[in-house]
Amino acid sequence: GILLAETQHDRHLLQYDCLIIDEAHERSLNIDFILGYLKNLLTVRPDLKIVISSATLDAESFSDFFDNAPVIEVEGRTYPVEDFFLPPRKDEELSNHILRAMQWISDVDDQGDVLVFLPGEREIRDAAKKLEGRHWKDTEILPLFGRLSMGEQQRVFKIGGRRRIILATNVAETSITIPGIHYVIDSGLVRLSRYNPRTQVQGLQIEQVSQASARQRRGRCGRVTDGICVYLYDKEKLENSAQYTDPEIRRTSLAGVILQMDMLNLPPIDRFPLIDPPQNSLINEGYKTLFDIGAIDKERKLTVLGKQVAGFPVDPHLARMIVQA
Repeated sequence: GILLAETQHDRHLLQYDCLIIDEAHERSLNIDFILGYLKNLLTVRPDLKIVISSATLDAESFSDFFDNAPVIEVEGRTYPVEDFFLPPRKDEELSNHILRAMQWISDVDDQGDVLVFLPGEREIRDAAKKLEGRHWKDTEILPLFGRLSMGEQQRVFKIGGRRRIILATNVAETSITIPGIHYVIDSGLVRLSRYNPRTQVQGLQIEQVSQASARQRRGRCGRVTDGICVYLYDKEKLENSAQYTDPEIRRTSLAGVILQMDMLNLPPIDRFPLIDPPQNSLINEGYKTLFDIGAIDKERKLTVLGKQVAGFPVDPHLARMIVQA
């Protein structure tokens, strides 16, 4: 996002000789925008070196996008991780399932720190309540999600004499690295933002994680010593899940994407290079939505109202209501 903002004042990014786009597998809008921007920029600046990296990247599609760029594999420095599958019992609640997995780990080792992946704040609070009721000796339960204060979030980075059980959303998957993790418990669930074109509403829904995300989660426990990953689902479910998480551009309202691209002075979406270009019908629907709410005119140019709407980090329909109010 910072790099995209810099393009407003330095269109050719002349202050840089080399750029590293890390964790590119996340495929957020910003990552897709910057990759498209850099593809165009390379025609003007062939001297610019670009490194795209991630532990779980769909390397072939990225290589194709950049005209068969070379793919370099670097051996990781992680320790071996052992996998255990612990599917749920009939009608077992998630918090009870986590408690059962924790009990299994505690029977093996009552020292190693544990990182538990959960889809959201409510599930974290439920699991924390259940785990605190066990009163394990010299153990602290630490929640980690976006709405916590900075001080509360920083607690997960302090390694003390006590065993830590950290209950986190997918913020701990790639955004931050928590030190000292020996065990990972993967619920296999993630809360993803998805746009429903029928209702024209962007909503958060709980889904099964992709295989790439599961590998990222698993890798969290192989950083300091041999690790153990406990999956709260069976191996078949993991093998049948999607290879990669859908890129954000496939999960979001294109009206919002078009607005964002306009504000960043990027070329129109139908002429902008994207790794996964959306269908023309969805692009036209996005433009129609923006025209209906008065954000663009008949020439598809941003209106004064459109600039106000673009200033809100919410769905354009909701932003339009706020501006009206």
